[in-house]
Amino acid sequence: MGFCDQVWWHQPLAVAGNYHEITGRRAFRVKRLAAFTRKYGEWPEVEKAEKLARGAALKWASGVFYQTHKLESLGYYRIREIQRNSSIQSRIKSTVQSYLEGVSMGLEQLHSAMADVQYVHQALGSVCQELASNANSFQNLQSLREVAVEYAQLGSVAQALPRLFSVHELLPEIFDLLQHQHLLEAHTGLMDLESLRDDILAQLHHHNLLSSSHLASIESYFGGLPRLNSALAQHLWHVVASGMRLVSEDPPLFVSALRIIEREESIDAALLLRAQPPGFLPSGRPKCWRKKFFQVIQDTIVAARFQAVPNLVQHLPRHLASLQSSILADLCVVKDLMAQCCPPHYNIISAFVAMYHQGLTNHLHHILTWDLDKQEIFALLHWTIHVYPSPEVMTHPSLLPEVDASTLGPLLPTDTVDHLEETYVGKVQANIAQWMQKTLEIEFKEWFSDKEPEVDSQGCFQTSLPIIVMKMLDENIRAASLISDTLRQKVCSMTLRELEAVLGSLYDKLVEFSNEHQQEPAASTCYTPYLLATLNNCLTLSTSISALYVNDMSPSESSKMPLALNAALEKAQKKAGRLLLEEMLADLQPSFAQLPSRRWLSESQLMTGVCEVTVKHVRSFCKAHKPISKGLAENEQTLKVIDDLQELISLKDPSMLSLEVLGFVTKYPDISDDHISMLLELRGDVSKEIRNSVLEIMEQNPQVLPENYELVFSNILVPAPELPFCLGKSKCA
Repeated sequence: MGFCDQVWWHQPLAVAGNYHEITGRRAFRVKRLAAFTRKYGEWPEVEKAEKLARGAALKWASGVFYQTHKLESLGYYRIREIQRNSSIQSRIKSTVQSYLEGVSMGLEQLHSAMADVQYVHQALGSVCQELASNANSFQNLQSLREVAVEYAQLGSVAQALPRLFSVHELLPEIFDLLQHQHLLEAHTGLMDLESLRDDILAQLHHHNLLSSSHLASIESYFGGLPRLNSALAQHLWHVVASGMRLVSEDPPLFVSALRIIEREESIDAALLLRAQPPGFLPSGRPKCWRKKFFQVIQDTIVAARFQAVPNLVQHLPRHLASLQSSILADLCVVKDLMAQCCPPHYNIISAFVAMYHQGLTNHLHHILTWDLDKQEIFALLHWTIHVYPSPEVMTHPSLLPEVDASTLGPLLPTDTVDHLEETYVGKVQANIAQWMQKTLEIEFKEWFSDKEPEVDSQGCFQTSLPIIVMKMLDENIRAASLISDTLRQKVCSMTLRELEAVLGSLYDKLVEFSNEHQQEPAASTCYTPYLLATLNNCLTLSTSISALYVNDMSPSESSKMPLALNAALEKAQKKAGRLLLEEMLADLQPSFAQLPSRRWLSESQLMTGVCEVTVKHVRSFCKAHKPISKGLAENEQTLKVIDDLQELISLKDPSMLSLEVLGFVTKYPDISDDHISMLLELRGDVSKEIRNSVLEIMEQNPQVLPENYELVFSNILVPAPELPFCLGKSKCA
């Protein structure tokens, strides 16, 4: 083993020796600290400190002695640890010495305090002995104390005697001041007397001497005070009630009343503050005269403005106009004059506005208990919704900016307004129904006149029915639009229903008109003209309805008429048209009675008569407006049937009839054998064999009606064949 290896091998031994030496020193310090602790008591967390110290020493030594390049500094570390150990020992000695000195000083102070406590204890014992020996002497002072209290009370009474003796003299003087409207002086006297009475009562209450007998005696002595207080209050509230007049005629009197009210409010506040338990509050307090001030004003407003009730229905608009002018005038007086007399905290303008608003609301609710007609309801709604919040009343320039009407809210709640609108619509509906029925009755009577209806600029018949009806509806819709869009829509819906009902009644009148005309044609000489006028009236109503309601319906409905109304209108139009056609057919009936027969093919007189009657009616139909006049145009299918019948009748070769009839039956499958037999009979050149052949072919080729086929011959009855004229058997023989 080389030299270096020997050195390296022996170095750990040296290091270990030094390590144990240094570690031993640190452990020695810890042991000394533990011995000190055992001697003078344990310190907090000593065990933990010892463990931390040992751990720190081991960590430091292992970090130093296991590094070869630090072995040369072992001597330095040893010297440093010795010095450090000496420094720590000296600091510990110094700390222990100061601790011992403090303990010694504390013991000396405790000995001194104990001596002082013993001295105080002895002194207190002697004092207790002295007090016990003099207890009887202190009891003798109670009578002296009672005498002193009685002396103080008598002194107070002696001071109050002049005032007490003057009570009955002051009362008449104060009443005299009231009679001469010297309110402030009278109130000053009242306050003095009340203060005297309340002080006496408070003293008695304070000394627990206020018995029922004492209270009765005091109230009897001051018996004039309640009458004086009532008299002053009566004068005061009379002044307040006349405030609207006094602020312009005698403002000082009104201001005096306000000063008295504020005095009483101050007294109320002071007594309430003093009356906190176990205090005393005199009877009649608090007076709350400021609250009474506003109550008197509100009662005065109600009595002056909202008690007058119109006796007649037609006076309601006049009554509302009177309210409008009086409210505006009163609020102007309050703003310009009364506000200058009242304290700022009264907010007198806002208070008056609120009181007028509430009074008017109650008054309107009272009016709503009447049985109002539609004019009254309209006037009430219009004034409430439009006039009251407008510059005509609450937003008048003379009231701005002090009066803010936006904070008041509506006079009538929304549900009340809705109820009024529904009531208004119901009354308007009843009125419209009555007037329309009356108008329709007049129209019906006019139909039986000998004079034709008037003509318009186009020469078409017309009556005044649509003009009267639409004017009535237009007026009611315009009136409703002055209230609200909601009411306008309600009225529009109602008038549409009434129009539907009127058209239904018109249909019934047309039926009645037709029945009476059939029973007695001479009673309705202008039957056809008035039916034409009715057709034109229906067309006019249709056009007027679309123009009237275009702005009162939703966009999806404004372009078309309601289905029910349109159906009622078409029903009346079709009824009038059918009656016109029936009248024309009635005139043609004598000629059609001979159809079909050979005379229709051989004689022209029958066709000429038909043409003349038809031309006469067609000329009358020209008095109807288009497109109604076009509804009398011929149907294309009718023309086609006539053409086919003409070909069948005019066929020259009878042998071709079987084929021609088969084609005709195929085209018109609802034709019957009787119809064919009649047509063959009408030709007059068809033999019995050909007829049987044709009927046999029809029997062999039965026809089935196709879907959506429009019937033609099923509605045509076949007249019974004429029996051949024959003489009796005897004549024939």
